[in-house]
Amino acid sequence: MAIAYTLQEYLNDNNVDYDVVEHAPTVRSMETAQAAHIPGNQLAKSVVLKDDLDYLMAVIPSTYRVILNDLDREFGGHFNLVNEDELENIFTDCEPGAIPPIGQAYFIDTVIDKKLIDNPDIYFEAGDHASLIHISGESFKKLVRNARCSEFTSRI
Repeated sequence: MAIAYTLQEYLNDNNVDYDVVEHAPTVRSMETAQAAHIPGNQLAKSVVLKDDLDYLMAVIPSTYRVILNDLDREFGGHFNLVNEDELENIFTDCEPGAIPPIGQAYFIDTVIDKKLIDNPDIYFEAGDHASLIHISGESFKKLVRNARCSEFTSRI
């Protein structure tokens, strides 16, 4: 599959230079970091949540997990994880579990954990389980410029 069409179009529309990093197929983000020989704190993963009104994509380092109560307090809602069937209907050009952490490309509000935002390099799922996108930290900031930045994670 390689790069999801929606993601590729968004990267091109924003004039972002990127590399594709191929790796052995993996399912979990920490396995992906190991297979691709990259630091886990530079691998951005997406966690798609939903409250009563809308979706929210939380983007975090792969070495961390979301603290839902912190997001609930910050956004004044009650968020739950979105189930796989619902994700497949939203991210139709991605394999299940391989969602790129660029919510803006899919018109989903996004919040970025502060622990991720200042990395010099960022890697993330390209839309399948064997490809990553590698971009500079500055390019990542450009892509997520409309996202809220906050602290809502704890180390795994």
